[in-house]
Amino acid sequence: MKITGKELRQKWLDFYKSKGHVDIGAVSLVGDGSTGVMFNVAGMQPLMPYLLGAPHPAGKRLCNVQGCMRTVDIDSVGDASHFTFFEMMGNWSLGDYFKKEKTAWTFEILTKVFGLDKDKLCATVFEGNESAPRDEETAGLLIGLGILPEHIYYLPKEDNWWELEGTEGTPCGPDNEWFYPLDPDGKDPVFPDDYVEIGNDVYMQYKKLGTGYVPLENKNVDTGFGFDRMLLFLNGLHDAYQTDLFTAVIAEIERETGKKYDDGGEVRRAMRIIADHTRTTVMLIGDPTGVLPSNTGAGYILRRIMRRAIRYCRQLDVSTELLLHVAKIYIEQVYDEAYPLLRQKEDFILDEIKKEAERFETTLVTGMKEFEKCVAGLERKNEFMKKSDPGHVPETVIGGKAAFRLYDTYGFPLELTEELAAERGLTVDKGGFEEAFKEHQEKSRVIQKGEAKGGLESHSEMAVKYHTATHLLNAALKTVLSPDCNQKGSNITDERMRFDFNFDRAMTPEEIRAVEDLVNEKIREDLPVIYKEMSLEEARKEHFVGVFDSKYGEVVKTYSIGEFSKEMCGGPHVGHTGVLGHFKIQKEQSSSAGVRRIKAVLEP
Repeated sequence: MKITGKELRQKWLDFYKSKGHVDIGAVSLVGDGSTGVMFNVAGMQPLMPYLLGAPHPAGKRLCNVQGCMRTVDIDSVGDASHFTFFEMMGNWSLGDYFKKEKTAWTFEILTKVFGLDKDKLCATVFEGNESAPRDEETAGLLIGLGILPEHIYYLPKEDNWWELEGTEGTPCGPDNEWFYPLDPDGKDPVFPDDYVEIGNDVYMQYKKLGTGYVPLENKNVDTGFGFDRMLLFLNGLHDAYQTDLFTAVIAEIERETGKKYDDGGEVRRAMRIIADHTRTTVMLIGDPTGVLPSNTGAGYILRRIMRRAIRYCRQLDVSTELLLHVAKIYIEQVYDEAYPLLRQKEDFILDEIKKEAERFETTLVTGMKEFEKCVAGLERKNEFMKKSDPGHVPETVIGGKAAFRLYDTYGFPLELTEELAAERGLTVDKGGFEEAFKEHQEKSRVIQKGEAKGGLESHSEMAVKYHTATHLLNAALKTVLSPDCNQKGSNITDERMRFDFNFDRAMTPEEIRAVEDLVNEKIREDLPVIYKEMSLEEARKEHFVGVFDSKYGEVVKTYSIGEFSKEMCGGPHVGHTGVLGHFKIQKEQSSSAGVRRIKAVLEP
């Protein structure tokens, strides 16, 4: 059976709507925090409150195709089957129908709608234990539908049971997993080696207690079938990147690189990574929550994925403009009907991709040179040691401090350095990296014997962020108001910043907004904050801002934030502007004659 992604989506929804279900649509990829994970990693996750007993506004029979996000296997992306973004086809009964209806409907959609051979279907059910009985009921229903008895396998709790670990009073129960041969036309497939799971039906029929399980009064059904995997099967393919979800994208990559997917090897792997990571980028930036690249949380995952895609563009010798062209295909052709919000946010999505690509391109070249220096240093050391000791075992570990420098100065996520190292047969001292990171944080917190430098009342993490933000504010005021604006004083706590500067009138609302926007733009650009000691004369020549009087010695400390801000300062500062959050001016007022005062905060 040949089928497109749009057809498969519609067939699933139409089938369950014909059984009285309501299509509740897809919700955000970002978890709501109730299950303790950052992203929704399964189709049922957003429905957890309703599976736990809350009434759903759409009723008791629900269905959808839900976008999901998993990054635990990100290093495997590049093979024929792994993705960071994927979709799950689901349907649910909230205290309504149960095993008899569900087994019949799953069997019907698999055999009658999708055309799978019933004699090749296999199923697994719960084998039972001291807490709950063997699931003979489900097995009997499957045999009654036409599943061969020898194709039903009883498996233990770790395979065919669902529950929330570490909880009490929550629903749980056995599940029925469905399998189909990897090669349906092959002779005599053997379970499980020649089969792959295509979906499962979970029967929540018990309540979990500290002492065991008791039957639930209202039983639930939770069904999950992989959309991408089912599309692969129905089209008789073995490479998930050859379904119509990716064919136009792969063709575009081939056109722009002049290389062929069928060349295989590293070319094919790079094309898959670009295709997958750009799709995930589109989905996260286009998500209702509007995830943006940053150095924390979901934004960090997005940045890591985007920068990995950018690096593989370089590997294929193609401009990062490719990412924009690929993103447009996903927005305008592949997911235009299923995710209409992507079309509404298209310009915004493309603009954010372009900005992040430009940000990373500026540091990637110098960062790669630094990485190559690390590798060359190891090679030189090994050559020297080999001359003095022929039996010397070569060192293959890049030091933690070197890896932290790549992160702190050049914006390389640790995972990128590890990946680059692996390509050279090397590893990274992760413990050393974490130690260097902690040391950096501690330096930022140290209070020097009663002296609060730079207006800081403490050197806490937030105070350090506010101190860095004063540099951005100072530069923004010079840009928006006048180059003659200079800092006249500041006071920083963990809750806010106060900044005084010379200016002879009140700022207009438009000017305040322009300053805010400019500071936030530089935060989003995640500019590196680079420290350097130099002579006072050098600082003058390089146009660092400061009051050149007797307070400075012959050697001064300087901090530059990209090309935007250059100041002499005692520190401490963050390593990158992306960690600062959102800058908001709360008040602008007079401080004294010819001096204005801004009070501002950094929001999460």
